[in-house]
Amino acid sequence: MSSPLQDLIDSNRRWSASVTQADPKFFERLARQQSPKYLWIGCSDSRVPATQIVDLPPGEIFVQRNVANVVSHTDLNCLSTIQFSVDVLKVEHIIVVGHYGCGGVQAVLDERRLGLVDNWLRHVGDVAHKHVDKLAALDSMSLRNMRLCELNAIEQVVNVCQTTIVMDAWERGQPLSVHAWCYGLSNGHMHDLGMHVSSRESLRPNYEHALELLMQRAQELR
Repeated sequence: MSSPLQDLIDSNRRWSASVTQADPKFFERLARQQSPKYLWIGCSDSRVPATQIVDLPPGEIFVQRNVANVVSHTDLNCLSTIQFSVDVLKVEHIIVVGHYGCGGVQAVLDERRLGLVDNWLRHVGDVAHKHVDKLAALDSMSLRNMRLCELNAIEQVVNVCQTTIVMDAWERGQPLSVHAWCYGLSNGHMHDLGMHVSSRESLRPNYEHALELLMQRAQELR
């Protein structure tokens, strides 16, 4: 009996054969262990595949995804991923990646009800409330979406840095940096938001610096 998803199975076999032809030992190496340098915390959006858009092969990025790339201190799924990546895999970089045009962010801006996910998006709503002055200063919805996507990525970096997992890693001198990026669906370009934190002491000044960069960009757009 054929699988109802046979087209995906067939695509998998073609991909596997193509990879093996290019590198006969690829899957043998991949099966032995994973040793990624990066943890990617991104949106569940199907248009933002982590390894593909930074042109890395499987095994190079450990991935956590959820609607609107939120890091909540009560989300055991996300916290477990951070803990495993930091304590076991010893990743060197955690990257929170938002994307422009995010549907979850837009739902917050529109104050639109979607169902159960509204409770999750309350975290993004809190970011919007915290920075309401920065959003109100923008005269188009597309710019407000862009800005809230950026602000949300920056605020989620703060949440990552404030986890006991990351704080403990820094306390024991483990090399670990946390970053905020935003991806453009319209051109495939990644944007560095200027938020790079590698110690407890650098969190506040780097957060303020990242916000200053956003405000400078806002002035240029006006």
